[in-house]
Amino acid sequence: MRVITIDDDFDAWRAAALEALAQGLAPEMVDWRTSQAEPALFNESAPSVHSTGAPPIRVSRELAALLKDAAHCRDARRWNFLYRVLWRWAAGDRSAASPADEDGARLYKMAKAVRRAQHDMIAYVRFRQRDAALGAPEYVAWYEPDHDVLAWGAAHFAARMGRSTWLIATPDGAAMFDGERLQLERRRAVASDHAADAPDAAEALWMTYYRSIFNPARLNESALEQHMPVRFWKGLPEGALIPTLVSDARGGARRVAQAQSVGALGGKSVQVDALDAQPERDAPTSLDACRRCDLWRNATQAVRGAGPSGARIMLLGEQPGDQEDLKGEPFVGPAGQLLDDAMQRAGVPREQVFLTNAVKHFKWEPRGKRRLHKTPAQQEIEACSYWLEQELHDIGARVIVTLGATALNALFGRRATLSAHVGRVVPYRDKLVVATYHPSYALRQNDEAARERTVAAIVAALEQARELASPSQ
Repeated sequence: MRVITIDDDFDAWRAAALEALAQGLAPEMVDWRTSQAEPALFNESAPSVHSTGAPPIRVSRELAALLKDAAHCRDARRWNFLYRVLWRWAAGDRSAASPADEDGARLYKMAKAVRRAQHDMIAYVRFRQRDAALGAPEYVAWYEPDHDVLAWGAAHFAARMGRSTWLIATPDGAAMFDGERLQLERRRAVASDHAADAPDAAEALWMTYYRSIFNPARLNESALEQHMPVRFWKGLPEGALIPTLVSDARGGARRVAQAQSVGALGGKSVQVDALDAQPERDAPTSLDACRRCDLWRNATQAVRGAGPSGARIMLLGEQPGDQEDLKGEPFVGPAGQLLDDAMQRAGVPREQVFLTNAVKHFKWEPRGKRRLHKTPAQQEIEACSYWLEQELHDIGARVIVTLGATALNALFGRRATLSAHVGRVVPYRDKLVVATYHPSYALRQNDEAARERTVAAIVAALEQARELASPSQ
């Protein structure tokens, strides 16, 4: 067994790995270990490891990026594992870089975790401004990354904070920028090192702003914890506020739908119908205030239809999906991509049709960290018919293509069955309705032939709609 000791650094490992490959050392013959020496505080330069002439190994650009990212994963055996992947590649085994391979899957998982940690560091580092009398650095921050991404994050901030001086301290090292040069050190620290820094004036202003914009009526705790994981709250100034704001929302602030100070204002309670209690709003924003059913409570936003007001074809789906709910636009997720392909095959340009849904809020149920689609109930479809009627009036399309049973029921009621209407042209008031399957139904087909038959039916319905919508008809 050959023991190879390196600095805990990707470049050092790469140089040593090339030497080991040149000597024909198999992965099971090498035990990789890292030096435990701690460099002095903010060394001008760290000692470098130079190759002694080992021939280079050609790897794909994708594998090089995966190896470099995975090297920052906090895994005690990562250098042994990365050498095994490189050994397999050098031996001609390209499956080592495939996510279908056991090693490849682990490599992708490690790289993905590091890239996520890079994103988190940009999002959750909070600098505090120090008293100018204390001198440099002007700003300090404490952060606890999940993986070794300090150098990457420090380079990001150095490129974006101008000539300001700052320090980022972590449990395993620190980064300091003096306005010109970025210096790194590896030395264990404790969280109390930063606790004495008093909040600055800007931080107090930020806390006041955060309280004022918090709307308990729109609180979605699952989405909050998904986009701002609880483990980062202790490093965020607003993290100390969030538990209290959430508790107040659970305790009744949702009913007020305003900041607590506003809801506490005096006034006489008057019993009125829920629909009559809605404030008058301009047409463009009225959908955002819709409370005709309870779907708004767990949705990010209402998703209105999109397309030209003079469109002769309207595509009517069921409801927004996860990506539509986040982006606020219809048919932008996987089903929307399949629909785009079908429209292209049918010769129906997306920019010439109006796309909308029978239900304007995303109905879902949690499944781990995912939000899975849940079919709207009939009462929810009927509650949203108010907005659909407005679109039918304002757009004035000649042909409506209903995508799926929910969209068909929104027009004709629950007794209308999709199987009885597919392939038929049915009049609806002064319009014509062509019924077909929803693109998500095609995505759920496990059999490729069945999927293609479903897509072909959607294409046929779109072609039929195009002919019916022609001005000559």
